[in-house]
Amino acid sequence: MSLRRSLEAQRRLLLGAASVAAFVAAWELALTYAIPWDPFFITKPSFIAAAFRDLILGGKLWRDMGVSAQAFAGGFALAVVVGIPIGAVMGWRRRLEYALDPLLTALYASPLIALAPLLVLTLGVGLPAKLMLVFLLAVFPFIFNTFVGVRGTDPLLVNVVRSFGGREWDLYVKVILPGVVPYVVAATRLAIGRGLIGILVGEFYASSEGLGFAISRFGDTYRLPEMFVGILVLAVAAVALTEAVRKLESMVAPWRVGQRDR
Repeated sequence: MSLRRSLEAQRRLLLGAASVAAFVAAWELALTYAIPWDPFFITKPSFIAAAFRDLILGGKLWRDMGVSAQAFAGGFALAVVVGIPIGAVMGWRRRLEYALDPLLTALYASPLIALAPLLVLTLGVGLPAKLMLVFLLAVFPFIFNTFVGVRGTDPLLVNVVRSFGGREWDLYVKVILPGVVPYVVAATRLAIGRGLIGILVGEFYASSEGLGFAISRFGDTYRLPEMFVGILVLAVAAVALTEAVRKLESMVAPWRVGQRDR
């Protein structure tokens, strides 16, 4: 089974890399030989690669990545710590669900990005406003997915634990949490994308450094290769974080991987 998983992982990596390489090659060839283009309005991968090299060697890209990573990590961690317990308690306590569900649904459906200027006015320009924006965008997938996972707990397993004298804590640890793991993994994948959007918007409004600020500044001055460097760094970060979540799932819930293999 482990050999099969290894071969499947290699196949997945090769096919993914091949599709990316084909897209980049088509982009480069189209703008080089097929489509007349103006570098003032569009760029191509070779120019982006040169800009990436210059930004890396100059050290500015590393600083921007560090600033953005700090805000993302703080806001995302806060979303996990707050969202999962709220979702679990809502799923287990019907009265709390009735009390919180309308409010949380309304907030989730609201354009929270529009709150960015208000957060800047309230928290100032800097880390707190960006962290809070990431939190607001990332917390709701954890709340609602955890809620659905808890509500989907098999009643038979609950009755078995109770019949053997299990306490409330035993239900959470031995039944509810293992069943919620796939829902939390799905929430994490959704929250990664929403959190990265939060970083971009937060740094558009509330920062003088970071990847979002760099993308905005380079876009305003029509330095498109440098602007695309920031965009691609965020895209690579999203892919890397999603892969890390898959690896974490295989460690904490190996039975899920076994089910997919079948």
